[in-house]
Amino acid sequence: MSFFGKNIRKIRSVKTLSQQAFAELFDLKRGTLGAYEEGRSEPKIETIIKIANYFSIPIDDLLTRELTVNELLKFKSSLSEQYELPHPETFKQIPCITEKNSTDYISNYQNQRFVQDMVQVILPVDKSETMRGFVVTNLEMTSQNQGLFPKDVVLGTFVKNDDYKNIEDGAIVLALTKDELILRKAYIFSDTIILKAEHQNIDELRFPFSEINEVWKITSVFQKRITSIGSGIEDKLSMLEKEFAKLRSQI
Repeated sequence: MSFFGKNIRKIRSVKTLSQQAFAELFDLKRGTLGAYEEGRSEPKIETIIKIANYFSIPIDDLLTRELTVNELLKFKSSLSEQYELPHPETFKQIPCITEKNSTDYISNYQNQRFVQDMVQVILPVDKSETMRGFVVTNLEMTSQNQGLFPKDVVLGTFVKNDDYKNIEDGAIVLALTKDELILRKAYIFSDTIILKAEHQNIDELRFPFSEINEVWKITSVFQKRITSIGSGIEDKLSMLEKEFAKLRSQI
């Protein structure tokens, strides 16, 4: 009889794997693994090779002698490469509307399967919120070289129909109508949402609440470009201070 059963039980102990978890790694039934560990059954050669390769343990050692814990810890970093965090951190996956899928989204926004299959933005944000990402495609929300530019990504939280009246004037929203997605500033008047662009040459749009399918209030922006830090005035003042310092040193 080989030492295979004792060794895999010790591997499980070192790796803190249950019989079920270990069995699933190698497409085994839990009962079959239990029989191996108890010496009631011997594995097929394919199973031995698979386990030996996975943990980088020589097949001869796995079968012919009882391995120590220290030896097991030396194999394959030893099992440390397979280390699992006791409380793994996960970020929220947010479906993102892009230029490629925007037309399909307008027709399928209520189809959960479609939404789940959309490209996902993964970020450390509040997981309790229902959110949507949107890649900016035009210059409607720009003015004097400021604002939202194509390829910027905005994130919005879902606004329920009953809460449309509570949207603050000037809040940036992504509104979905029957025909289009509109990213603009929102103003509420009676049961109408007025959508205003930042660009001065673009007319405002007005929709009764009944013609709005979705509203996402924008809460975050991820810019494609690097925003300059500091103003031109600050840079000039800094330059002047350096010049004055040079003059003082020469006096």
